[in-house]
Parts: sequence; C-alpha cells; structure tokens
Amino acid sequence: MDKPEKFLSTIQKGVATVEFRKINTNELRIMPCTLNSEIAGIEISVKSFDPLSDNMVVWCIDKSAWRSFRVSTVERWYEGYPENEL
Repeated sequence: MDKPEKFLSTIQKGVATVEFRKINTNELRIMPCTLNSEIAGIEISVKSFDPLSDNMVVWCIDKSAWRSFRVSTVERWYEGYPENEL
C-alpha cells in the first residue's frame, strides 16, 4: 500500500476506497471504507496504528460492518467512493 499513514488520515476524516486481493480467492475487492463516526453511524475511536502490522481494520460502508485487509494485498486506494459509482 502506498502511504498507509495518509490512507489512515483520509478515512478518519472521510471516505476512501481500497482495492485489494482477497487472500483465499485472489478476487479483487473494491471496498469503500471509513473510520469517521459520523459517516459510519457508530462510535469509532482509533487508539493507535501499528505501522509494522500488515492488517488494517476499517468500517466497510457497503457492508455496514467491520472488515480487515492485508496492507500487502492492496493494489491501490483513493479518496472517495468507488469510481464506478460516480
């Protein structure tokens, strides 16, 4: 993943879309996500972020649930909702 700290900052303020490969199927997953309480509709408190960890936990907007992905499987990410929804 390019610039994980910037990604984290982006999703704390708003929405970002992350595109990654699922581990078991190699399927491309396009996931809009956030760590912003107002957008998620739940209380979110990020206490810390381990830059050495390969796992990132986010609020998945299209599933309305917590999801995680491996940073090493990310192909790209960008600010905002998925491009195909524009």
